[in-house]
Amino acid sequence: MAVAPRAFRVQIPDAALADLRARLERTRFPDEPPLETWATGTSLPYLKELVGYWQAGFDWRTQEAKLNRFAQYKVPLAGIDLHFIHEQGRGAKPMPLLLMHGWPGSVWEFHRLIPLLTEHFTVVAPSLPGFTFSYKPGQPRFGVEEIADAFAELMTGVLGYPRFGAQGGDWGAFTAARLGYAHAKHLTGIHLNYLPVRREPKASDDPDWAKQLAQWAAEESGYIAIQGTKPQTLAYGLGDSPAGLAAWIAEKFRSWSDEPINRDDLLTNVSLYWFTGAIGSSFWPYYARAHRGWPIPEGGTVDVPVGYAAFPKEILRPPRSLAEKTYTRIERWTSMKKGGHFAALEQPEALAPEVVSFFRSLAG
Repeated sequence: MAVAPRAFRVQIPDAALADLRARLERTRFPDEPPLETWATGTSLPYLKELVGYWQAGFDWRTQEAKLNRFAQYKVPLAGIDLHFIHEQGRGAKPMPLLLMHGWPGSVWEFHRLIPLLTEHFTVVAPSLPGFTFSYKPGQPRFGVEEIADAFAELMTGVLGYPRFGAQGGDWGAFTAARLGYAHAKHLTGIHLNYLPVRREPKASDDPDWAKQLAQWAAEESGYIAIQGTKPQTLAYGLGDSPAGLAAWIAEKFRSWSDEPINRDDLLTNVSLYWFTGAIGSSFWPYYARAHRGWPIPEGGTVDVPVGYAAFPKEILRPPRSLAEKTYTRIERWTSMKKGGHFAALEQPEALAPEVVSFFRSLAG
């Protein structure tokens, strides 16, 4: 029998805030090579300014209050204490919608998107297992397969939604795809703003796709290598240095976004990782994928309805011909005008109507 969720509020102790400020004040910065700024990673002048603002100007309590406007819960599930937002829809018979973030994101990505969706959906937005409030030291680690199983149980067993929609980007998109593969009977459909496909160059003869993959492998995939092979070593440094953590995450937000992310949004996200100590466990999906392979087995297909919002500055933009080898029922494919990898944070006003239109079409 499923255990009832218990209400949860974010309440970071004053001592944790004081400790963070003290650590930031003692930051020891390296130099950087005399190349174009950002060419070798996070810019030194940028990080100094960001750390200074985090230490003396950033108002965590204001951001914490924004999170606490949402109805939040925790529930024992799959051997962990799973955190999730559960916002009831306002319309007639709102569809349950599972909303999933990725790395290095958090549920904070959805703080402007959720209010735009609850006119049509009852939104369930979990912190991925091992991420921020779904983490405590020593708990089991989760790959995409285990995340999908846990979320299926959350929706059907704990919350009592026999059928639901799923939406996500980054690992949230992988999890949505896995749900469509392994738990199809419960899925109304899946909507993605990142499209997981197999990345072997031989999988497609599209020259633009081959160019994207080559550029990605040469310049942008180093974090995958370390997080997928030696995540524990990296966790020591990022778990002990808030400046190091900010540099690691900020570089991804800059590289993968269409326009600069508001620094309060960025630092709220980084702070969630810092206060919960979850950065090391958040690497685990990379390790699991590196040692297991893709969560959709070779030759496997996702046969539920699929909608895709293709944002122009997404990190990889596969051709539809390749996507159709895995997703057999692509029913909506929209080229968005602007936006990047963190679509829910960058372009919530554009993403929300896409999600609504896709699921509305499934309802006839």
